[in-house]
Amino acid sequence: MPKRDEYAFPWNSLISGYAQAGLYHDAIALYFQMVEEGVEPDVFTFPRVLKACGGIRSVEVGEEVHRHVVRSGFASDRFVLNALLDMYSKCGDIVMARKIFEKMPNKDSISWNSMLAAYVHHGLEVDAINTFHRMLLKGYEPDSVSISKILTGVSSLILGAQIHGWVIRRGIEWNLSVANSLIRVYSNHGKLDKACWIFNVMPEKDVVSWNTIISAHCKRREALDYFNQMEHAGVKPDKVTFVSLLSACAYLGLVKDGERLFALMCEKYKIEPIMEHYGCMVNLCGRVGMIEKAYSIIVNGMNSENASPTLWGALLYACFLHGDVTIGEIAANKLFDLEPDNEHNFVLLMKIYEKAGKSEDMERVRLMMVERGLDY
Repeated sequence: MPKRDEYAFPWNSLISGYAQAGLYHDAIALYFQMVEEGVEPDVFTFPRVLKACGGIRSVEVGEEVHRHVVRSGFASDRFVLNALLDMYSKCGDIVMARKIFEKMPNKDSISWNSMLAAYVHHGLEVDAINTFHRMLLKGYEPDSVSISKILTGVSSLILGAQIHGWVIRRGIEWNLSVANSLIRVYSNHGKLDKACWIFNVMPEKDVVSWNTIISAHCKRREALDYFNQMEHAGVKPDKVTFVSLLSACAYLGLVKDGERLFALMCEKYKIEPIMEHYGCMVNLCGRVGMIEKAYSIIVNGMNSENASPTLWGALLYACFLHGDVTIGEIAANKLFDLEPDNEHNFVLLMKIYEKAGKSEDMERVRLMMVERGLDY
C-alpha cells in the first residue's frame, strides 16, 4: 500500500493542478492514462477526478470513476463520498446524489452543505428546507455559501425572512455573501426599502453588492445613481453591472444614457460586449422607434451571423410596434432559419403585414406555417 501511494502522488498533483485550473478534460485524460499505465489511484485521486467530472457535467464518466471507486475499496470513505455527491449533483442526477448522501455512515459539515446546495440548485425548495432543519438538529450549521444559496433559492418571502432571523441570531448577517443574498431576496419580492437598508448599512461592499442593488433597480432611474456611487467608491464594474444598467436604460427609454454607458464600458473599462449587452441596446433603440439603429447594432456592431434569436426577436418585435415592414422581413427571415418551429415569429410578421395592409403577404406567411406544420 505505501508503494502504491508513492506512485500515485505525482499523478494526483498533476490531476489536482489541472482540475484547479479548470482544465477538466486534461485532468480526466490524465486519470485514465494513470490507470492504463497500471498506477493504482488512491483515496486522494478520486475526489480530484470526480471534481473534473462535475466540471464537464459528464455523468457517464463520473459513473465509470464511481465503479472504479467501488472496485478500489474506497466506497465508504467520507471524502470520496462527498466528492461523489457533488459530482452527481453537478451532473444533474439529484436522485443518485440523494442516495449517496442518505447512505453515508458519517456525514460531516461538507456532506450536509453539499446536499443542501444540491437541492437549492435543482429547485427542490422543500427538500432544501428540510435538510436545513435536519442539519441544525444534528449539530451542523450551514456555511455562508449554503446560506446564500438557500436564501436566493427560496420562493417564499416568509421563509427568507425566517432564515434572515436565524442569520441575525448567529451574528453572521454582515457576512459579505450572506448580505448580498439578503439584498437579492428582498428586492426579488419587491421590498426595495429593506434591500436598500441592508445595502446602505453593510460594513463591506464588493462588486456583487453593487451589481445586486443596481439590478434591484433595473426598472428605475436609481440604477444609474447607484452606478455613479459605485464609481465614486472606486469599485470597478464588470459585465454584469452593464447588463443591469443597459437593461434599465432600455426599459426607461434612455437612449443617450444607454449610448454613453455602452461607450464607457468599451472605452474606459475595456469590457468586450457580450450578447446581453447588444441585446439591451437593440431593445433600447427598438423601443423608441430607432429601428435602423437597432438593425445596425446587429449588422455592424457585432457579427450578425453570431446574433442570437433573442436579438433578432427583439428587432422583429420593435418592427411590429413601429410598423417597419422592410427590416421586419429581414429579422423574420433570420428567425425562420434560427427557429424554424417557433410560430410566434411567423405570427408577428403576419401582424406587421396586417398593419401595413399587405393581405397577400399575410396569406403567404400563413401558408408557410401550414407547410411547416405550425398551428395558427
